[in-house]
Amino acid sequence: MKTKTSIPFARPTIGDSEKQAVLEVLDGDVLTHGPQNKAFEQEFSAFMGGSAHAVTTSSCMAALHLACWQLGFGPGDEVLVPAQTHTATVHAVELVGAKPVFVDCNEQDGNMDVSVLRKKISPKTRGLIVVHFLGIPCPMDEVMQIADKHSLRVIEDCALAVGTYHQDKHAGLWGDAGCFSFYPAKHITTGEGGMFVTKHKDLAEKVTKVRGFGVDRKFEERKIPGIYDVPQLGLNYRMSEINAAIGRKQIERLPEILATRKRNFSRLKAQILSILGVHVPDIHFNHGKSSHYCLSAILPEKIRSHRNDLVLELNASGIGTSVYYPQPVPRMTYYRNKYGYEAAHYPIAELISDASIALPVGPHLGEAEIDEIAGTFKEVVERHL
Repeated sequence: MKTKTSIPFARPTIGDSEKQAVLEVLDGDVLTHGPQNKAFEQEFSAFMGGSAHAVTTSSCMAALHLACWQLGFGPGDEVLVPAQTHTATVHAVELVGAKPVFVDCNEQDGNMDVSVLRKKISPKTRGLIVVHFLGIPCPMDEVMQIADKHSLRVIEDCALAVGTYHQDKHAGLWGDAGCFSFYPAKHITTGEGGMFVTKHKDLAEKVTKVRGFGVDRKFEERKIPGIYDVPQLGLNYRMSEINAAIGRKQIERLPEILATRKRNFSRLKAQILSILGVHVPDIHFNHGKSSHYCLSAILPEKIRSHRNDLVLELNASGIGTSVYYPQPVPRMTYYRNKYGYEAAHYPIAELISDASIALPVGPHLGEAEIDEIAGTFKEVVERHL
């Protein structure tokens, strides 16, 4: 049995073009606030299509924080959030002083359960954040009908959703803002970084200013170098020119990356589902397109309590894994201590957190590796069954 992972869960696709782009930035005079960021924003907007206005940020967490802040969430407000998500989604609500109200997900695709969402709305509800779980699109037409009925602002957490569509509209363009991640494990990477996207031009302009300290004029707009004013509160959530240059080369690769992920996911899913009792969250309606971030396999009921043992056996056999996500956010210590936790409210979030194993489908894998992942997974699961 192997003792070191030989098939990693994720590996960034970095080539000579990205390396050359970094060197060209380093040979220049501008490392931030420069043309690479502007071009990356324009190229990302073009990729998303429609009326997208994109603003580079230092991370997806930064974009989420900016969205909550600039959409006016604050003390006394409630914001509906999925119980099954990365903590960044919820931290953004906490940071502006609003109260997160957790909503369970459904087992079919891992996304927020719309029927539960309706029941959680109160007179204090100001907005909601939907997460496209593993790049699987939420039913945004239903979500927006609810939001419009109750005058709620909508943020889409698209950290895993570059290339995700509901109907013919890219994730992030249904609500008021979409927030994307370019962390190394994601579909494309900038090393670290994110993107704030909105269909509202005025909102994009506000975010552009506050992500850079709230100053009132860009370098090229200053008649006297170094002279500017700060008419509003701001933060330093800028992306460097080095990161943006990498992102520009990455987005050129995106069609190929998405096609490979789809092919790998389909091949792996077909083999995984031959195991009796295994469920794979995926699109279950006809009007969407997943970005296929990874494949999450929910184990048969008989062996769910052995999930961690299976993970260790897979890793020892050379298969890299992860868990999305390790706990329902309301069960994590900070949120449990602050708001309390009742397991009965989040049965599906607990199921996915405690009984699933995430397997890789990224472009670093070919058919042979996908078949090895499937074969090893089946061997380990059937041994426990």
